[in-house]
Amino acid sequence: MAATERVPMAAPHLQYLSHKAEIDAAVSKTLAGGQYMLGPECQALEGEIARLCGASYGLGVNSGTDALALILAAFGVGDGDEVITTPFTFFATAEVIENLGAVPVFVDIDPQTFNLDPRRVEAAVTEKTKAIMPVHLFGQMADMDALGEIAKEYRLPVIEDAAQALGATFKDRPAGSFGDATGISFFPTKNLGACGDAGMVVTSREEVKEAVRLLRFHGSGGAGTYEQLGVNSRLDDVQAAILRVKLPHLEEWNGKRIAHAARYDAALKGTRYSIPYRDPRCKHIFHHYTLRTPERDAVQAFLEERGVDSRVYYAVPLHRQPVFEDLGYREGDLRNCDEAAEEVLSLPVFPELTESQQDRVINALLEYDRTH
Repeated sequence: MAATERVPMAAPHLQYLSHKAEIDAAVSKTLAGGQYMLGPECQALEGEIARLCGASYGLGVNSGTDALALILAAFGVGDGDEVITTPFTFFATAEVIENLGAVPVFVDIDPQTFNLDPRRVEAAVTEKTKAIMPVHLFGQMADMDALGEIAKEYRLPVIEDAAQALGATFKDRPAGSFGDATGISFFPTKNLGACGDAGMVVTSREEVKEAVRLLRFHGSGGAGTYEQLGVNSRLDDVQAAILRVKLPHLEEWNGKRIAHAARYDAALKGTRYSIPYRDPRCKHIFHHYTLRTPERDAVQAFLEERGVDSRVYYAVPLHRQPVFEDLGYREGDLRNCDEAAEEVLSLPVFPELTESQQDRVINALLEYDRTH
């Protein structure tokens, strides 16, 4: 890479180029086979992802967003129901709750992990609560022991949003093995990414599997009969074929992310930047490597000047988004989340990041630390 080229946040095309022959062959075989949705490639991937997640069933859908929406619908979430979740995540997590007529109840985060703080979850449970939906943010799982205890006490399902955490573990158990159902995203920049939108539901509850199976195909049980109103959310076999080529490399790619993170840690130790916290119970797979610094905006501008991409996830937390103004959250209600939103900065950590590229990121950060 020439010194004048930017260091990108992600480069999903490099995975295609690295496995081009195998991916092209898989796509060609699928196209020639003539089954393009919920066909043999999709069915095979469903089983493979379910096994990876320690679940009994997998159901391919159009996106990670659809996965969450269908899970909520399968549990009967609807008008006036409440779902406890985090305000510090991608918009889709709360969007799917609102789209069902339910109410997202935002609970503050643990300032170290950025995940839901279980101590605050229990206080948010009401008679209207229908589910708890933690997000395993940035590749590190939430405290599933504590959340599971709360869910058991109040007889609530736990829905894991594992869009950023495929391959992550908590106490050596994988994301997807704790909740009553889990939503997974295969967006192109995810740790396991398709070449377009794709997602999956995994669950070990047969009744949830059957409900999602109907919902994803217009509520049809087959043979032209429709048992309920559903949606059109079926995983394309072409995307499934691509993902099946990539899946055997996921552990290696996650390992490279972890190695990049360790290199950042070593280089930035003792500087003004707070490096990501690792819960010792977790295997953090670093979908994002996220620093904290009160000078976030200045640091990001400095990196930009030196040709280094970085991102802020998430500058405007969900409880402060205009669409959720009617929920009535006020400044200071979710202080940990608000403070994190002012300080977080994610650096390039994709598997194909070269040592020289990472050196440019590190050197720019160290230069700012020395000169400001």
